[in-house]
Amino acid sequence: MAGDITLSEKPGESLKKWRSNFEISQTDIANYLKVSPSVISDYESGRRKSPGTLIVKKIVESLLEIDMDRGSKKIHAYESILNAEGNTKSIYSTYEYTIPIQLAKLTNVIEGDIVYRGVEKPLYGFSVIDSQRAILELSSHEFQKLYGWSTDRAMIFTKVSTGKSPMVAIRVTNFKPGAVVLHGLRKEEVEPVAVKMAEVDRIPLVATTMDLDQVVQLLRRYSQYITREWTP
Repeated sequence: MAGDITLSEKPGESLKKWRSNFEISQTDIANYLKVSPSVISDYESGRRKSPGTLIVKKIVESLLEIDMDRGSKKIHAYESILNAEGNTKSIYSTYEYTIPIQLAKLTNVIEGDIVYRGVEKPLYGFSVIDSQRAILELSSHEFQKLYGWSTDRAMIFTKVSTGKSPMVAIRVTNFKPGAVVLHGLRKEEVEPVAVKMAEVDRIPLVATTMDLDQVVQLLRRYSQYITREWTP
């Protein structure tokens, strides 16, 4: 976590990502560090000079301490991800963004159609999941290990016929992705019950028929493009 923030092209964005992942407010961190919330806000927005390693260390420690005070829910979740073994066959590709991509941009990049808009969040990565393997071989506990380092990501499911099965799998897990992409389906082919489940969890739902390798290539290329765009 500290390395990701320190080495990032945009450390403020990376700091915001991890704070959001831990569901901790700027005020909570500020109270822990005994500083004004505006200090944390300035670091995240880039208005203040990038934090040095000592400050990053203190911020990371505050995230961990606050989470432990809340029962270590996030820490345990990340431990399960680090300890996950044997799940790689279900993952076609995974990628983390330092600077998030918005749902509208992601949909445009992959030439998708929004089936249900839901509650839009900045997406800090994507995972391409072989839905048949994931649904047939993984328990609900193992399934949530596929999220990578942030649940605020697009979960792209391949080998789907109606979209129902991936949404059922998501319904029974504690973690909910920032968006679901059904690969290989047109908007009108998505089963209404899949849309209804997306509505219940308020998860944006997208359909695309773009070649899968091209989807991955373009989404990875977006990360390189946006990094260059943000470089002073």
